[in-house]
Amino acid sequence: MEGDVRALYVISVAAELAGVHPQTLRIYERKGLLAPARTSGRSRRYSDHDIALLRRIQELTNDGVSLAGVQRVLALEDELLRARERIAELEERVAELHREVEQRVEATHRQYRRELVPTRSAVVARIENRR
Repeated sequence: MEGDVRALYVISVAAELAGVHPQTLRIYERKGLLAPARTSGRSRRYSDHDIALLRRIQELTNDGVSLAGVQRVLALEDELLRARERIAELEERVAELHREVEQRVEATHRQYRRELVPTRSAVVARIENRR
């Protein structure tokens, strides 16, 4: 879930933005589906990220998914997101290693070119065995 993580909205505004009753937000919090920020006076404050999460929860529950199912879906979506990020990191690392291997192969080939002597211009000493 993308979005601003600054806690901006009081519970009534967050509920309205998400299209739910404020009590629903309290239930979701008790079930561990969301964790709004708290002020020093312990009032809940919701971010744009929280609102997007609330909308996703609503989407799932409107499709008939139970709150336990929603919790599992959200956990799997988070796991999938982390896996995709890790795959992207690994793909970049593979590309770096590929570039490094190409550079090393080219350096080795350059070294061979300096050390090899063309046979047409080489002087070869011939030693014969005398018995």
